[in-house]
Amino acid sequence: MQINKKAIKNILVVRNDRFGEFLLNIPAFRALKETFVNARLIAVVNSSVKELAKNISFIDEIMEWNQGRHSLLEKVNFINLLRKMKMDIAIMLNPLKDFNIFTYLAGIPIRVGYNRKWGFLLTHKIEDRKHLGLRHEIEYNLELVSLIGAGTQDKTLCLSIDDREIDDLSRDFNLKNYNNLVALHPWTSDPVKQWPYERFRELAGRLIREQGIPVVIVGGKDELTKSMDFFGDIEGNLINLTGKTTLIQLAALLKKCKVLISGDSGPVHLACAVGAKVLAIFRNDIPGKSPLRWRPRSKGSMVIEKSNLTDITVSEVVEKIQLILKTNKDSPF
Repeated sequence: MQINKKAIKNILVVRNDRFGEFLLNIPAFRALKETFVNARLIAVVNSSVKELAKNISFIDEIMEWNQGRHSLLEKVNFINLLRKMKMDIAIMLNPLKDFNIFTYLAGIPIRVGYNRKWGFLLTHKIEDRKHLGLRHEIEYNLELVSLIGAGTQDKTLCLSIDDREIDDLSRDFNLKNYNNLVALHPWTSDPVKQWPYERFRELAGRLIREQGIPVVIVGGKDELTKSMDFFGDIEGNLINLTGKTTLIQLAALLKKCKVLISGDSGPVHLACAVGAKVLAIFRNDIPGKSPLRWRPRSKGSMVIEKSNLTDITVSEVVEKIQLILKTNKDSPF
């Protein structure tokens, strides 16, 4: 099917899962806008990601649709809404049976996605080989939009975040009085990717006592209890902001920090999107979860990887942090 790129007016892109995975589609969004220069990009996102999506310049409009159970009436109304919006192209960046069906029933002529979950309803499709972990997630997303001729030379992540987003936090926690602030995100959504909490605790203590580096602990509300258990009694320049920031505030905070230390998690990619350096701790023995697929892509970022996370010592991490802090921020990644 030949596509007249200048005639395309409305493109629907669906990526309504967690915010880390969502952010890794920014280069694909850029590719679509650079290729279809007259088109509006309408993104379907999870409601928790909406505020981040507003700060991506390539997205013109946002629609919310959370994964989970929806009534038949909700589905019918959504299909009718898509039909009224006269979409020219729909791209399912994460495989979803519902959206393969929705976009087909809405009469969207070009439907792009992975050959899974009723993939026979798509007009352009590829096999989903992401679980093999042979390429970075950014490359996989760009591969999908390339099916309709979209491409870009710029594969960086970017978010437009105003520094004033953390004015309240700066006032409440005296952040303006800290230099060389280092962020720790000790949490992951998958236990197999978890560097032991005790190691993060030891790392925080050593950075504060031995290096004189102020540390800020970040995370979501779900980690608040664990955060207090592991970091609540550490003395010195430690600020615990677990559960206290929105995603936009977290982005602004990471932009201020010298480096983020984290396992494989969403904040890794959030930090990259605001140009912050990251030291990421990875297992490298599970292809679909490896740093080859999920490593940070900002300049100056580094990875420590082993097949057994308990083999990664606190001293190794401290050494890498010192190296990052000494590295000129303009050095190539």
